[in-house]
Amino acid sequence: MTVPLHPQRIPGRPDRLRWVIPAGILTGTGTGTGTLTATGTGALAEVPAPLAALLADGTLARIEVEGAAVVTRLGPGRAWPEEGARVRSALHAALDEPAGWIPASGSDHRGDDALLQDVACEVLAGEVGDFARSHGGSIDLVDVRDGVVTVRLGGACGGCPASWFTLHQRLEGHLRRRHPALRGVRNG
Repeated sequence: MTVPLHPQRIPGRPDRLRWVIPAGILTGTGTGTGTLTATGTGALAEVPAPLAALLADGTLARIEVEGAAVVTRLGPGRAWPEEGARVRSALHAALDEPAGWIPASGSDHRGDDALLQDVACEVLAGEVGDFARSHGGSIDLVDVRDGVVTVRLGGACGGCPASWFTLHQRLEGHLRRRHPALRGVRNG
């Protein structure tokens, strides 16, 4: 079975691609039963052989799971136009080996928080930040700690009656889709 993959560029990270896959296919840990369960996101200790080969030969430097997506980072000196098709093929093959996706053991909140911070920066640099800027406002990242994202609303967003909607419906919604372990968003 070929799982549909949709590559997304990550703003400000030309060496990375987010490969969006259907929800429920892959969210973090291999169970050894032929399915993957939603028990986490983040770094992986092991990946199936097709992706492991790309890590071993330097094509990829890192692979992480982020909700319903796999984030791949190219190795030094590599470029997507030359390597994209190989990565896509390896990812398709790897998704057929669910028991091979093994999360890094002893995952801690610091690793999750670092991943969440990267996601928050991307979301604020993209659609959510663009929305705030289009209304004369701003949303600045203050902190990410224990799964909680703290932001500061500025400009027109600072006193806007609709800021609650922007904060929770837009920002929190986007973050939760990309990082299901998010505990909350607050204005600080």
